[in-house]
Amino acid sequence: MSSRNSVTPRGQFIYGIHKPGYTVTNLRETKNIEPLGTQLSGSPYDNQKNFPDGDLSVTGADWIFEIPNPLSFRGTTFIDKEWADTSARNPQRISLPTKEELSLSSLLEDEQIPVTLLDKLPSPLLLALATCSTDPDDLTRLAELSCRFDNDETGCPTGLCYDVDDQGRTRAIINNHPLFEAVANNPALPDDYKRIMVLRPGTQGGSEIVGEFTIKNKTHVFEYLRRNSYIGGGHYAANMADDAIRYSIDQLSETDITAMRHLYYQRSFVRLATHLGLRSDYEQKTLSSEALEALRETILQAIGEGKEPEFTATLWGWNFGFDYAPTGYRLHASHQQIHQQYALLPQEVETFSGDPLKPCGTMSAFGCGDMVAEVMQNYHAYTPSNFFTDYLACIRNNERMDGKSGEELESSLILWEDRHAMLFVPKAQTSQWELQLMALNNTNGETVGNVLEADTACRASLDRGIFLAQKALAGLGARMVTSIEYPKRLGKAGEPGQHLLYSLLPRLPQSPGAFSEAQLRYINGHYPEDFAAVCRKQLKMMKLPHQSCENFAK
Repeated sequence: MSSRNSVTPRGQFIYGIHKPGYTVTNLRETKNIEPLGTQLSGSPYDNQKNFPDGDLSVTGADWIFEIPNPLSFRGTTFIDKEWADTSARNPQRISLPTKEELSLSSLLEDEQIPVTLLDKLPSPLLLALATCSTDPDDLTRLAELSCRFDNDETGCPTGLCYDVDDQGRTRAIINNHPLFEAVANNPALPDDYKRIMVLRPGTQGGSEIVGEFTIKNKTHVFEYLRRNSYIGGGHYAANMADDAIRYSIDQLSETDITAMRHLYYQRSFVRLATHLGLRSDYEQKTLSSEALEALRETILQAIGEGKEPEFTATLWGWNFGFDYAPTGYRLHASHQQIHQQYALLPQEVETFSGDPLKPCGTMSAFGCGDMVAEVMQNYHAYTPSNFFTDYLACIRNNERMDGKSGEELESSLILWEDRHAMLFVPKAQTSQWELQLMALNNTNGETVGNVLEADTACRASLDRGIFLAQKALAGLGARMVTSIEYPKRLGKAGEPGQHLLYSLLPRLPQSPGAFSEAQLRYINGHYPEDFAAVCRKQLKMMKLPHQSCENFAK
């Protein structure tokens, strides 16, 4: 079989181990011995060891595990054994510190410096304060520097000031866009300012609200149409509403996830039914869970009878978290901390060569789930086995990479599962803290490859798995997480046996992504089994609903 995959038909992962020992020919001509400083003992310290005589012999260098990703298009993960052994002995290393309390206003007051100094700070320092401060006084002052507010007679802001730009568009008067975004995304900014700056419908532009999910005092989500999208045909965004402010995973409930995901399922099913000519007479209201399931079954029946939809793939994603570097580099996400984006993708798109008015054929439109299908096809070319059957067996039969399975260290990669879904740590993590969620079977025992194949119970399990994954990562300190869906194509275009996958990819402070990641080489400092163990511990420590807790992996 292909050496570019760690999955095997015998249900066990395989990987390489580099055990380096080598010699280095010394070609340096000169020595530049210089003092580097003084040790605390008073002895001088220099760079003598940097200029050895003769050739070098390297023995006992760190072992490096090389793990081909089961999804080969995602490259290969490399684990340094010394780092990973240290993490195995001390799992507390697998966490991030909580955000420190920071208040410039308090510091200025303590030093008897006028708080107006804050107004005179250069832009990079304002941006650093906007992202790092935990003081509402700092942030309200920065908010008032970033834009113009409309105030009532008491001086309290009631809205933004607007003007007409040179293209005739009405736009909020924003003096410093990066500062505006950074302040508006800081959880410590008072909620009234959040509503006025970014959450109230219309503050981010004229995108129409075309869907809504609300349960009084529990959740409220708006669905926005993004007309001029980076996705041909537009996309939709399910944003927490201005009366249900969620700026951290701690504030997020499973009901919130259910609400956002319901809008995703609803929009996808309604669009598919409309394109297939099945329905167009919808009331202007949210579909019930029962109506949604009936619509799904109607679409499946039509496809089974030979109707082929123009759109054959779903697209879903979520960028949670926000940050700005003082240098002006935006590090993640956009205005809304908790929101999801989704769309439908066509099977084909017209091709052109030079003249944009004269099509010369068609090509397959890209969907990331297609790459999973290609992995399955390539795998089957080397072995008669089914990729996902073998992959699931490898996950369930997993053994530790350091040979300590069955001892005091845990070996399971699985965090949680029920009949319909499994949350687990991939053997080859492309983010150091990556988690994956896999759909298993629907109530009829059929493999679920996309949300159209997921019945009510399976959709509930997927929603719960996403919620638990975000909770586990947040419990370890993750503040920026990208989540994406790898779906099977709809109808005859789908690859038989393909499972629906979700990947959650935290961004860590010391892993910005550089040349290694550009080569699809992912460097890791822990064994995946140890990361799974600390995630399970996080979930068991949290006060979660009983139905969310009962199926944690042992």
